[in-house]
Amino acid sequence: MSRNTLSLRNGDEIPALGLGTWRADKGEVGEAVKNAIAIGYRHIDCAMVYENEKEIGEAFEEIFASGQVQREDVWITSKLWCDKHDPEDVIPALKQTLADLRLDYLDLYLVHWPIALKPGSHFPEKPEDFLTPEEMPLSETWKGMEKALEAGLCRHIGVSNLNPVHLEKIAATTTHPPEVNQVECHPFLNQNELLAVCNKHGVLLTAYSPLGTGKEKDEDTPDIFTDPVLGEIAKSHDVSPAEIALAWAVQRGTNPIPKSINAERLRKNLEAADLVLTDEEMGRIDGLDQGHRFIDGKLWTGEGSPYSLEWLWGKVG
Repeated sequence: MSRNTLSLRNGDEIPALGLGTWRADKGEVGEAVKNAIAIGYRHIDCAMVYENEKEIGEAFEEIFASGQVQREDVWITSKLWCDKHDPEDVIPALKQTLADLRLDYLDLYLVHWPIALKPGSHFPEKPEDFLTPEEMPLSETWKGMEKALEAGLCRHIGVSNLNPVHLEKIAATTTHPPEVNQVECHPFLNQNELLAVCNKHGVLLTAYSPLGTGKEKDEDTPDIFTDPVLGEIAKSHDVSPAEIALAWAVQRGTNPIPKSINAERLRKNLEAADLVLTDEEMGRIDGLDQGHRFIDGKLWTGEGSPYSLEWLWGKVG
């Protein structure tokens, strides 16, 4: 394993820094993926709910047909959406994603949220759109994920947005435990407790929004790009604060997936995986933690919802 890859349980290696495609708009995301592969990215993170997998699939088809890289050289992740949590719906949902991405298999398939919605309820609009944790426990959905793995439709399976309690529970009670937990993680939300649980169970922590989201900001919202500590460290390395945040993420053994459609930022983000920070610098960045979530989860916890923020992010399961 090199600094630029991370090993999963069976020894397969995942590139330590990937390209996120959330909020990468149609008409732009395909070109961004092609630029990323040309620059040297070998890890692309997708999801059905991002509504851009068909365009990404067209880009993949063009890239692999050109011989620029082979399919087996690119790590491709996608995710199961919340209205497909019935174990019988998992494989059909995965097959649709494979059709959209024009692939025969995924390297990694994740349960996007531990929130279950009734089939056809793409996002919750009323309490009746939810299935309760008792009606559709994650352990049942996981049976469908295991069948998808055993069928060879994906090489690895994992979860996303799981807190330590939920992760402990699923890791201890399944035939094929999750190999990845993809969560929001950045210097203002360092997820140290969750990272310790992931390490205990051999689960890789993938960091989404490692630079924040670029939206939902007000004057009190922390900002990677203007933070004085990150700025000071960046100046000493002659790079940007964003590159420092990504280098910190890689150096602590997590797997950041920043999104960009700008060719120059794509290049700089990828180069950040090669930066080496001192222990003192790593400690200063760890000290920026304030438990700030750019993705607060309130979408799932409105009036009448069977889910609460304490259930989602806290210490209950």
